[in-house]
Amino acid sequence: MTTAAEESLERLKEGNRKFLLAPVNTGDISPALRQALLAGQHPYAVILTCSDSRVVPESIFSADLGDLFVIRVAGNVVGDHTLGSIEYASAHLGTPLTVVLGHTNCGAVDAAIHDAPHGFIKTLTDKIRAAIGSETDGYRASCLNVENSVRKIQAALPGVDVIGAVYRLEDGSVEFL
Repeated sequence: MTTAAEESLERLKEGNRKFLLAPVNTGDISPALRQALLAGQHPYAVILTCSDSRVVPESIFSADLGDLFVIRVAGNVVGDHTLGSIEYASAHLGTPLTVVLGHTNCGAVDAAIHDAPHGFIKTLTDKIRAAIGSETDGYRASCLNVENSVRKIQAALPGVDVIGAVYRLEDGSVEFL
């Protein structure tokens, strides 16, 4: 990882420590900050995460408006649109670090393990199944899915610093893989 990416990772870790201790969300969403952000954005990290409503990166990392470039798709699956978004943040905004953030009790991962979905959901679960193989433990499957997404990003965007992580719904902690 580059120095800028390492600094971003430390900010994320420190933000998660604050989140674990905070009784309420403390991110800056003030009118003054919103006004300042009209001039542009300079997020310090890209977070590719699941669409799950319980996973809110801005809260999990105690981030202010403009700090994170968040991409959400069920099961944090990588496709052309997510790669394009990551490339945009990296190349045009100078964002030094991308984090693939999976989570425990992921419904998309569970569907890939236990169900045979149809329709558009199948496009997600097929990618997750390919990533997890025959794994049936939800936590381990989430880790394998994250690791697969990290590899896909690294292969498609070799200049991007990327790391995987898992958010634990049970206690709010983030484990960087």
